[in-house]
Amino acid sequence: MSDDVFVVLGNEVSAAAVEAGLQAHPAVAEAAVIGVPDPFVGFIAKGFVRLRPGAHATPRELVAFCKQRMPRHMYPRQVEILDQLPRTGAGEVDRVALGNQELARMRGQRFRPPHQD
Repeated sequence: MSDDVFVVLGNEVSAAAVEAGLQAHPAVAEAAVIGVPDPFVGFIAKGFVRLRPGAHATPRELVAFCKQRMPRHMYPRQVEILDQLPRTGAGEVDRVALGNQELARMRGQRFRPPHQD
């Protein structure tokens, strides 16, 4: 799997590294991270997480957790909690679908994921 990289404040940020930081939280079962365009810093990291069964965490708690443990340019500024993360046909987390969903949301559109059999 290729590692998605985006630029924040002139620094390259690996999506996999931010995902590892989110997954260090005891409530997080899995995480995916994308770069979201930002007019001031280029991109910001946005995390999407699925919590462990019975675990509880808020997006704000997850951002604060990462902020304490990661460099300023690296920690996610936004976290969204999902019941499940989208998957590719190979079973990997589909960052492209997450990016398309986020772009549609930024444009004020409703995102409809492609039909999967």
